[in-house]
Amino acid sequence: MEYKRLDFGQYFIDTSKDWTKTGRARFPMKYKTVTFSYKLLGFIPVKCSADWECHYEKDRNVIQVNFEQSRGFFDWVINLLFSEKAYDEFIWHNPEKDKDEQIQLKASKGWMKMYQAMKKPVKTAIKKEIAKHPDAEIEIIGWSLGSGQAQFAAQDVFWSLDKQPYVYTFGSVKPWRGGKKVRNYLKHTYKVCYNFMHKNDIVTYMPCFFGFFAMNPTKLGRFNFFKLFNPHKWHTIYYDNDLYKIFK
Repeated sequence: MEYKRLDFGQYFIDTSKDWTKTGRARFPMKYKTVTFSYKLLGFIPVKCSADWECHYEKDRNVIQVNFEQSRGFFDWVINLLFSEKAYDEFIWHNPEKDKDEQIQLKASKGWMKMYQAMKKPVKTAIKKEIAKHPDAEIEIIGWSLGSGQAQFAAQDVFWSLDKQPYVYTFGSVKPWRGGKKVRNYLKHTYKVCYNFMHKNDIVTYMPCFFGFFAMNPTKLGRFNFFKLFNPHKWHTIYYDNDLYKIFK
């Protein structure tokens, strides 16, 4: 079966539990929660959670994985842990140069910790669906905080399961850090990737430090400095399919 993509706005509506109340959600999104502990300031233990879901869509022959946005105080604590940390290091064969390269992945600390907490159950769920539907495509979706988790999952699916997913994220953050070699490697981990970032969405500038990036940053709209201070509107506008006309 040929892969059939949904309208981009539909992905946002579904993954956000129809945050903007459009009434167009295809189904009620039911996230699973993984709890983990984090020591704030190195010694204050706090309990955090990571939220994800995985399901199969028969009509499109697609395994879809979703990651939830921030929904509590400690999610915002995780969001603000911007310091760079080593994520993984390995040898990768670059098909363009036909040579092995050493890849050192680095990532924003908080988002990395969150993905590591749910990494095992997420991969187990995807493997089960692949076993039942070996020819299915994989979609990985996320909004806001979930956009960072989706990017980690895309790399993980490629490296661990030898699958290139379709990746669609909204209000996308920049979880990765690295140079040209790392950026080139990450471009090989997906079939298609859109990390949608409205130019007036302040969240998409996070972390606002040199060297952090998204897999495939995709800018939307026209920039207006003063609109950056209205995230209630511009961080939730991704339901509007008119934003994506250029990509159809």
